[in-house]
Amino acid sequence: MTVKTIVAGVLVAGLLSAASAAQAADSWGLPDEEIARFEAKVVDVLCVLTGDCPADCGAGKRVMGLVKDDGELVLAIKNAGAFSGTINDLTPFCGQRITADGLFTTNYGVKTFALQFVRPEGGEWRGANGFVKDWAAERGKSLKDKEVKQWFRNDATIRALIEAQGKLGLKDQGITP
Repeated sequence: MTVKTIVAGVLVAGLLSAASAAQAADSWGLPDEEIARFEAKVVDVLCVLTGDCPADCGAGKRVMGLVKDDGELVLAIKNAGAFSGTINDLTPFCGQRITADGLFTTNYGVKTFALQFVRPEGGEWRGANGFVKDWAAERGKSLKDKEVKQWFRNDATIRALIEAQGKLGLKDQGITP
């Protein structure tokens, strides 16, 4: 065996190892931040809390959550950087087990989970940025477009709400910031 063959073998092994390596959440510098990875069942939160359980987890119209093996219900309220919720990332896995990777943070006594990566059982890791991808696709935009990177500044629904209610939602109460 030549040195060239050994080096090539080491490089291939390293690439295969890197390709199969699990994702790891990125720190955002949040208060009491804790990087976390856990297995859980994807659930419709309203179903868990009230027993109102449509077969399709509400068809993308309900808040999704994660039930850990110990029974803890985790409200995954944010996703990878877009702060737009996890419905687009979790609804496709309704009733299924996944591995969630992200950040727990506690701020003013409220514990939240920012989902960054999802891996379906037996599947590959994927970034939790489904909302932004779907928002761009609905508008025929590329994920690289500035308009998409700041979707929250360019969304017609958000602009209409700000116009009607003010930036803090206080406009109709005579308070303007």
